[in-house]
Amino acid sequence: MKYGSNDFIPLSAPSFGADEINEVIDSLKSGWVGTGPKVGQFEKEFGSYVGSSSSLATNSCTAALHLSLMSLDLQPGDEVITTPMTFCATVNTIIHAGATPVLADCDINDFCIDPVSISEKITNKTKAILPVHFAGHSCDMKSIMNIADEHSLFVIEDCAHAIETTFMDRHAGTFGDFGCFSFYATKNLVTAEGGMLISNDENRLNQIKKIALHGMSLDAWDRFSEGGFKHYDIVAPGFKYNMTDVQASLGIHQLAKIEENWLKRQKIWRLYSEAFSDLPIDLPSHEVKTKSKHAHHLYTILIRDDAPVNRDEFILKMQEQRIGTGVHYRSIPGFSFYQENFGWNPEDYPNSTSIGDRTVSIPLSPSLTENDLDRIIDKVNSILK
Repeated sequence: MKYGSNDFIPLSAPSFGADEINEVIDSLKSGWVGTGPKVGQFEKEFGSYVGSSSSLATNSCTAALHLSLMSLDLQPGDEVITTPMTFCATVNTIIHAGATPVLADCDINDFCIDPVSISEKITNKTKAILPVHFAGHSCDMKSIMNIADEHSLFVIEDCAHAIETTFMDRHAGTFGDFGCFSFYATKNLVTAEGGMLISNDENRLNQIKKIALHGMSLDAWDRFSEGGFKHYDIVAPGFKYNMTDVQASLGIHQLAKIEENWLKRQKIWRLYSEAFSDLPIDLPSHEVKTKSKHAHHLYTILIRDDAPVNRDEFILKMQEQRIGTGVHYRSIPGFSFYQENFGWNPEDYPNSTSIGDRTVSIPLSPSLTENDLDRIIDKVNSILK
């Protein structure tokens, strides 16, 4: 098989065109590179895309999660239920907000948090549920919202993988009190670093907006734009979590191409699923409920026990072939910090532990060429057959 270039193929690579580049240059020439009109434009357009009345652009999804949790006025001893199959930021923000994270195991098929496990973990200290839409697959938000309503709990959706994801004709992030999105360099929409916090409670989000910028009553654009100079007040001890116009310059045009790029990702997803159907691996779940949509953010496979290599050996062999991979994710209870501070035992979360020991993600990006895909498919087959 003829491959062409043998350059390294990354797990994911952003796809920028002339529109993004020119918009960044426009921001640099304008002299306004902080939070300004382009951030406002991006917030409005992203809110329109997902169907949210209020959006706040942040410097990361982690910041969006932290701000959401801080707004709940959590007290020491309050509990927030989340999944062990996630990036550490999900759990860490709960800790930073002063609450105690409680883990409910994930579903073995779609890797999303299991509503049955959530119900089993609820106590009189539970204040919120923090589900994570994994790899682009929506959590069962109908069941989760029923649980939340029954127990009067807040819901914060971690949508870092779920920009295009819908569930029963509604965008991920619009079911709970808050939705938190990521625009990191590996995501389906890239602003280098960045995130978005959405909510249909405009008053609550307006208060959070002040906390996101030092607790100031006015940002720089508000203080120096039309109408002349205005003094600001400090209304709370806030954080430095704002997005810049340079980042938003990328986001505006990335958002305009999000559906076009999603179709490319879907095509690659289907190509992989056909090419790997007879290998000793479990393919990612593609079962999506009616009127729902998978974002195709990650293509995760599980290396089975009857494969000729284990997960870590597979990663090394792919690396030797100059093909990037990722692990999404090792189960949270497997890390020493959480074992030592919360007494979590991996054996108590059998589904996430089994997934975390065997999972590996292979390249999935609209920038992949036919030669790239030929190389990836051939090498995966040659390693696993």
